[in-house]
Amino acid sequence: MTPDSSIPVQIVEMIHAERLAAGNHLPAQRIADRLRVSRSPVNDALALLHTKGLLRREPNRGYFIAKPVERPAHVVVSELGLAVPDAGTRAYYRIAEDRLQGLLPDEFSAAMLRKRYRLTQAEVDSVLARISSEGWADRKPGYGWVFSAMLTTPDSLLQSYRMRLALEPAALLEPGFRLDPPVLARCRAAEVHLLEGGIETDSPEQMHERGVRFHESLVEASGNPFFVDAVKRVNRMRRLLSYRSMQDRKRYKQHCRQHLLILDLLERERNEEASQAMREHLQATLRNIGRLRGLLK
Repeated sequence: MTPDSSIPVQIVEMIHAERLAAGNHLPAQRIADRLRVSRSPVNDALALLHTKGLLRREPNRGYFIAKPVERPAHVVVSELGLAVPDAGTRAYYRIAEDRLQGLLPDEFSAAMLRKRYRLTQAEVDSVLARISSEGWADRKPGYGWVFSAMLTTPDSLLQSYRMRLALEPAALLEPGFRLDPPVLARCRAAEVHLLEGGIETDSPEQMHERGVRFHESLVEASGNPFFVDAVKRVNRMRRLLSYRSMQDRKRYKQHCRQHLLILDLLERERNEEASQAMREHLQATLRNIGRLRGLLK
C-alpha cells in the first residue's frame, strides 16, 4: 500500500464502526478532517470505493453509501482487495527492520533506497513520503535524508511505557475529561473488530494505528494539550519497535478486553476505576514487552 492506500480501508472501518446505513452521505472534507489528511487522497479513496460498488456517486452531491458494512470490516476490506501489500509497502517494512538492526546509516539518499530495495522512482518517493509523515526520517537541507532519533532498543520502548504509565491514567482524571459518544463507539468497534478476527489478519500498521487511536482518543478527551502532545510524540517515536513486537500477537486478545473494560467504565463515568484499569493495562503491557526482549533485539 502507498501512504494514501490505507484511507479506503479507514473509510470502510468508519462505515462499519458507526453503523452507517445505505444512503448516508460521506462528505470528503469531513473525512479528511477526521483522518488528518488533505482532501485529495480522500477523494481518490471515495472514487475507488465507488468502483468497488461500496459507494455510489451523485453528480454535484458527492458520494453516498450504496450498501452498509454489516460484516467485520477486515472481511469486507479483504473481499474488496484493499489490503494487498505492494512493493512499496513491503519495502517500507524492510526499511523499518533494517533500521532497527543498524543496517542503514543515519544519513541516506533516495537513490540508495531505490537501489537497495529495487524500487521504482514512484515507489521510493511514496515510501519516503510515508516515512517522513510518520516522523522517523527528514529531508536534509539541499540533498539527502536523515533518520530521526527513534526508540530503537527494548530498553527505550520500556521507558516509553513507563512514561505513559505515569501520564495516561492521570489523563482520565482531568477535571475537564469528556469522551464524546461517537468517539467511544468508534473505539469500541475497533476492539470488537480485532476480537472478531482482525488480530490474525490486520497488518502491523493497522494494529499499531488502532492502538494509537485508542490511547490518543482517551488522552484527547482529557482536554489537556500537554498530555496530548506528550503521548502523540512518544507514539510516533515507538512505531518501529511496535511493528516488531507484533510478530507475537497472542497477548492482543487480553489487550482488547482491557480496552473494552476501560471504555465501559468511562461510559458509566467511573473514571477513578477506569484510571486504575488503564494503569493495570499498561503494567501488563510492560510485563509482556519484558518477555519479548529477545524478539525486539
